[in-house]
Amino acid sequence: MARNLVLVVAIVATLLHGSAATSHVVGDSTGWTIPSGGASTYTSWASKQTFKQGDTLVFNFANGQHDVAKVTKAAYDACNGTNAITTVTTSPATITLNQTGEHYFICAFTGHCAAGQKLAVNVTKASSPSPAPQPSSSPKAASPTPAPKSSSPAPTPASAPASAPASAPVTYTVGGSSGWIIPTSGGASFYTSWASGKTFKVGDILVFNFAKNQHNVEEVTKNNYDACSTSSPIATYNASPVRVTLNKTGEHYFICGFSGHCAAGQKLAINVTGGTSSTPSSPSPSPSGSETPSPGSSPSNPSSPSPAGSSGGSTSPPPKDSGASSLKAFGFSATLISLVAAAFFC
Repeated sequence: MARNLVLVVAIVATLLHGSAATSHVVGDSTGWTIPSGGASTYTSWASKQTFKQGDTLVFNFANGQHDVAKVTKAAYDACNGTNAITTVTTSPATITLNQTGEHYFICAFTGHCAAGQKLAVNVTKASSPSPAPQPSSSPKAASPTPAPKSSSPAPTPASAPASAPASAPVTYTVGGSSGWIIPTSGGASFYTSWASGKTFKVGDILVFNFAKNQHNVEEVTKNNYDACSTSSPIATYNASPVRVTLNKTGEHYFICGFSGHCAAGQKLAINVTGGTSSTPSSPSPSPSGSETPSPGSSPSNPSSPSPAGSSGGSTSPPPKDSGASSLKAFGFSATLISLVAAAFFC
């Protein structure tokens, strides 16, 4: 009994140790604020932590000056706290990480996320303790005899040509943390430089972040882009954030329609390539397996003879001496049976 009691105590202690959750204070002594080092401050902090299912995040901030909004990845990338999953406005905000995978948090106050007040963490499954080995008094079960393998190998199915997988759409925040503004330096080269290292595909999304009533987004033709003309735009967007889905290949041109903004460099030109690749389909054969004759040509004569009784067709003569051959075969078989029977009874 004493031995069993010690075993039970050891198991309980192991379980308690394995299930202990960790409380992570976001930003440590810095807390949850607009960081002086930009978004890299919280990225660096998170890289030194190990987040497991059941752990908690503690956000310390000044009430009324910040909040904590849990958002989707798209909203995180766009710094959009409009449709947050949850929002906590009172400090300290304690959030339990009850699911594995990526979790995204931002401050929904205007401009805070764009200034670096955002956090992404990856949560892994909490490790389960291995159960203690238990003595077993039952005899070891005999291993079942494996079924004999078939001598005939299974036919290998013909493999169909695989098509190249489609890449997932990517969301790009135009201008990065600067957003959609009149560039303070570089003029139009600012957005040209931002776009130069990126590959835009059909299905990707552009997100334009700007101050309300101070900018807008107009998609225009190349001529209007070159001339900074707002005459007859293809589309106009006034409510930030603007999300534009790139739904066709080729060149796309965007400007700010406010007077003087485009001329000051608030313009963007990108080239969109195909979003998916697929294997070209091969032409299907005609039902008969032969090519369809061209108009005016005579169809080729079939190589096989026409069936008996058809009009105009000649019947093939029966093989010669077919009856004699049958009699010879029968006589040979009878002789063989007689020899076998005689040998058996002797």
